[in-house]
Amino acid sequence: MARTPGIILVAVLLCAPLYIAALASPLRMSTTPRKIAVIGTTGRLGRQAITQLSSRNVPVRCLLRRPIDPSVKPSIEKDASSAEVAAYLASLPGVEMVKGDVNDADSIKALIDGCTSVLALHGASASGFKSLVPALDPETDPRHAKQINYQGIKNIIAAAKESKTCKRIVRVTGKGETPWSFFSILINMLGSMAKAWNYEGEQLLRNCEDVDYTIVRPGVMGRDDIPKEKVLALEDNGGDLPVSAVTHEQIASLCIDCLDYPNAARSTLTAMNIDPGTGEETYAPLLEKVNADSREFPKSLIDEHKKAARTGSAVLFGFFIFFMQGAVFVGKKTISTILSIWS
Repeated sequence: MARTPGIILVAVLLCAPLYIAALASPLRMSTTPRKIAVIGTTGRLGRQAITQLSSRNVPVRCLLRRPIDPSVKPSIEKDASSAEVAAYLASLPGVEMVKGDVNDADSIKALIDGCTSVLALHGASASGFKSLVPALDPETDPRHAKQINYQGIKNIIAAAKESKTCKRIVRVTGKGETPWSFFSILINMLGSMAKAWNYEGEQLLRNCEDVDYTIVRPGVMGRDDIPKEKVLALEDNGGDLPVSAVTHEQIASLCIDCLDYPNAARSTLTAMNIDPGTGEETYAPLLEKVNADSREFPKSLIDEHKKAARTGSAVLFGFFIFFMQGAVFVGKKTISTILSIWS
């Protein structure tokens, strides 16, 4: 028994590096089984997230507005139809489809029930110039950004609360705190006030105390031919980074990876790419440093967004009138010249 203290001392010394390493890095979420719900299934971001989750052997439950068509050939190509993409994703291991819509509260409850987190990767589609005329683009339309980006988030939050299992909602939005910026005005004018309602949806998440959130504000998604080596950058607290192109693959990875970091809960992350060699290869070292939101975000910006969009519409209408007057003047001069030549 006299050797017992010595044995204990050796054991402590051997285990010390493990304790130090654990203290030096942020705590990760437990490795208990998880299931992730995805909304925005057939979008370019949604399909990337589902593909990555399936490859990581994580069970996925996906919201789908229309049932799988067995006559459609599965495809994940860029030019594939939504039906072809849905058929492809449904064939992946661990992927389950649930018929429903973000506007249908009951289908959202069925989707989230038993899931540990939700990736809300959906967004309103651009409605074009009819957005300039409220009568042609009413907020009650199920396709309107208010219903998709705001009421849809309400449905997700309610379903997450009721599920008792869903601990975090990951929502992809965009910078919505600058109503008078050119791009905010343009997107709001042509996209049913998408920027405005995205921000109001963010505020719903921040004001919910029962379910955690991670809000991701990415750069411009769409291009794949951009540098990808050590270019990743994150800014928490909804901070600013120079706007850049990012890939759907990168943002899908961020949405999934952030779930492994408790410190990323209740945080707003701006995700951009920076000059090659000056960023990170993966999001892991960036997520380790993320902190929860600490600043006070504006409570609501919907009125300011609408005012900016109305001003933009008025300016656009003014340019249109000016252009038409110029066109009429040129037309008259041209006709007058032709008539004088003929006479």
